[in-house]
Amino acid sequence: MILPFLFVANTGGRGRGVFSSEYIEAGTVVEMSPVIIMSNEERKLLDQTLLHDYIFEWGYESDRCCMALGYVPLYNHSYTSNCEYEMDFENALISIRTVRPVQAGEELSINYNGEWNDKKPLWFEVTST
Repeated sequence: MILPFLFVANTGGRGRGVFSSEYIEAGTVVEMSPVIIMSNEERKLLDQTLLHDYIFEWGYESDRCCMALGYVPLYNHSYTSNCEYEMDFENALISIRTVRPVQAGEELSINYNGEWNDKKPLWFEVTST
């Protein structure tokens, strides 16, 4: 499920991103997407490819990884994100929920650290938050 007013567009500096053409209230689930789960051995192979930047750690022990379908891989990182993601291990889903209101035309972002307000450094240099 992806809300019909979400769209993918060029961010003008960070590649593609997910945007909304409508106002969204805080606490709204904007996307629920299935994932493809892979083993730790497969993760080692993925880490050697461009897909490394699009996969998520998966499982209660983070002993696997997954590739989310839908728009999930295209949400850009922000330390002041307007969304958070939640993993449903039993149903193999990732949900994206707004943590504050989002204006029409605004880019939706998540914090790659897992918590919307976690400011730990990432594996890449963040040029825009």
